[in-house]
Amino acid sequence: MNATLLGLIAGLALGFASAFGGFAAFAIVLIFGAAGLLVGRYLDGQLDLSELTGRGRGRR
Repeated sequence: MNATLLGLIAGLALGFASAFGGFAAFAIVLIFGAAGLLVGRYLDGQLDLSELTGRGRGRR
């Protein structure tokens, strides 16, 4: 799957959540979608968290 198709699917999911569930459902789907994106990028090795934790710069 390419990024365009994934973006389309995410947009459709957010649209359905907004249309049928209101703003609360939209916000919940958006938060879980962002969390899933971060976990997926981390597992694929595209997200480096060492800068946030201070590891990798020689600091403890």
